[in-house]
Amino acid sequence: MIRVDVAYALIYDQDKKKILMVNNRGGGWSLPGGAVERGETLEQAVIREVKEETSLTIETGEVIAVNEAIFEEKGHHALFITFKARAIEGEITITDKDEISDIEWVDIQRANELMPYHPNGVDSLLKASSPYTFQG
Repeated sequence: MIRVDVAYALIYDQDKKKILMVNNRGGGWSLPGGAVERGETLEQAVIREVKEETSLTIETGEVIAVNEAIFEEKGHHALFITFKARAIEGEITITDKDEISDIEWVDIQRANELMPYHPNGVDSLLKASSPYTFQG
């Protein structure tokens, strides 16, 4: 099995009570994010992936979820690490139309429907907190 690490950003608009999500061509809706490249930290990966997918520059916060899956057909053992994040610069734009078909701010109920792999829902993610430290 090949280990694959994927970093996601939960970007929450507190005023509108909405979560930023992307529609991945062939993969459905998810938080913005993607695979960690060789030599890249989790934090660097999520910042890069969000920029590539949405044009936003983000600041990361705590890790709020770690999910794991084994994809036998692909031979992948995946870890999905989700960070709290906030947009600090930019306007939402799809930069890679071959990868992303849509970007939307969705309400919490819709986000829960689109992300059933978080069984306690987005509300629990918004309250979760685990420090992230890169140790060198």
